[in-house]
Amino acid sequence: MDDHNRPNGASVEDLGVCIDLTSAALRRAGLGRYQSSLARALLDIGVPLTAFVHDVRASQLRPPLSELRTHQYGRSLRRWRLRAAMSYVGAPLDRTFPGVRLFHATDHLLPKLRRARSVFTLHDTAYVHHPEHYLPRNRIYLQRMVPRFLEHADRVIVVSEHARREAVGIYDLDPGRVDVIPEGVDERFRPDPDPTAVDAVRRRYGLPERSILYVGTIQPRKNLTTLLDAFARVREHHPDLALVVAGEKGWLFRSFFDRLRALGLGSSVVVTGHVPDEDLPALFGSAVVFAYPSLFEGFGLPPLEAMACGLPVVCSDATSLPEVVGDAGILVPPLDVDAWVAALDRLLEDPAAREDLRARGLERARRFTWDEAARRTLDVYRAVTGIAPASR
Repeated sequence: MDDHNRPNGASVEDLGVCIDLTSAALRRAGLGRYQSSLARALLDIGVPLTAFVHDVRASQLRPPLSELRTHQYGRSLRRWRLRAAMSYVGAPLDRTFPGVRLFHATDHLLPKLRRARSVFTLHDTAYVHHPEHYLPRNRIYLQRMVPRFLEHADRVIVVSEHARREAVGIYDLDPGRVDVIPEGVDERFRPDPDPTAVDAVRRRYGLPERSILYVGTIQPRKNLTTLLDAFARVREHHPDLALVVAGEKGWLFRSFFDRLRALGLGSSVVVTGHVPDEDLPALFGSAVVFAYPSLFEGFGLPPLEAMACGLPVVCSDATSLPEVVGDAGILVPPLDVDAWVAALDRLLEDPAAREDLRARGLERARRFTWDEAARRTLDVYRAVTGIAPASR
């Protein structure tokens, strides 16, 4: 029987889904968190999966994902990207994916397959609007190949309404092929973390008692230089305050450290480097305010996780972020330093305002779950493969 025309009586076992977990295997922020959280949630609702990792020797997947049958290319990530691109002008890559009926491309890379259907997650289009924030080879790859990937995919998942508008407007996609499925909050992000865990995280990373927290990669798109400028002014009347920047260096990170030195803030800014997922809830519990000044996001998971932990949020009002934060945080223009200073001062000085946003944030965060994301993703899989949706 043709794999593209399964009968409606077929079960979820017949989906034959392979999901790209390359960024999760490399422990990358953003895409890696999306991949690992969605895959675990799909397994929890009974969807059998196989995984793709470009080279299992580089994999740092944890159970249960490390126990999945894994397809691999067996070469460097750069060579895999080149081979995937070449599959559109040369031989398809079906031999790399034996037995796969549906490939879910979650890493902005879709190899051309003839014998399998495909779903492509378009996380964002920052490379279109802010090409200067990308290394040339990455920018060129995305600009040239994403249109081909989108054309080849049977369905496209986006993680916000903003991303849907971008997909339809920039790439002229049929709206009927585009499904909006927001990301979710892992259950470990809860309010009032164990004080012992918070104290341990403070000791581990050298954190002060009072801090503004940012979580994410250090790269120009995250607009951390604006946060540094605002923090320098806020600290003039909050001398005991520190800024904690929790995340790894991304590409083009030097502008952040150049501004840090120019402002003379070295002693009051803690740059933690990579923070393991298990430390994040206590890290959120260690701060007074969460700040997220990003210029462009397809979704924006860190402010949502901060809200789930009861931490009041000041967030950029750009792109998808208002969809995530809603009225549960203070939204400000990303480049308006005065607005950032006013918002941070307000929360630092007004306990009632912090408590109001804490309550609003907890309520809003409950709307976003990985279980719901997985169930809606399964509906997309069923639609693509012709297997009837499960009754709800």
